[in-house]
Amino acid sequence: MNKTKRLSRAAIIAAIYVCLTLISAAFGMSSGVIQVRLSEALTILPVFTPYAIPGIFVGCVISNIVTGCAMWDVVFGSLATLLGGIFTYLFRKNKYIAVIPPIFFNTLIVPFVLVNVYGVQDALWFIMLTVGIGELISCGILGLLLHRILSKHQNIF
Repeated sequence: MNKTKRLSRAAIIAAIYVCLTLISAAFGMSSGVIQVRLSEALTILPVFTPYAIPGIFVGCVISNIVTGCAMWDVVFGSLATLLGGIFTYLFRKNKYIAVIPPIFFNTLIVPFVLVNVYGVQDALWFIMLTVGIGELISCGILGLLLHRILSKHQNIF
């Protein structure tokens, strides 16, 4: 596959990520202690193609900027998604294991951002729990549903 096609596919994934985040934001679900970003379901895409990794990362960066996140949130929140994408690709042989990295990295990193950048006063363990549940819904349930749908159409990648 040539460089233009790879870049185009990554850009399309980034655009879809942004659109899904904006839909989540419209319902108040894209940020905060309780968040279920529909776009995080796309973190399963590195199972199908490594070009999804820059796509979800750039999509997350743009989404965090557009939804008004603080700069440290843009950096570290996007880094969590990048790490999740890289490790999803590394674990791509098993779809059930592949969904764990984005859940893990977001559950680990995002609560520290919420406490240290936004001054959220809840207990860190509680924020980890709520963010983790949201990621479980987004990456685990919705991500595996997306995997099931896309597995039937692997030729699109």
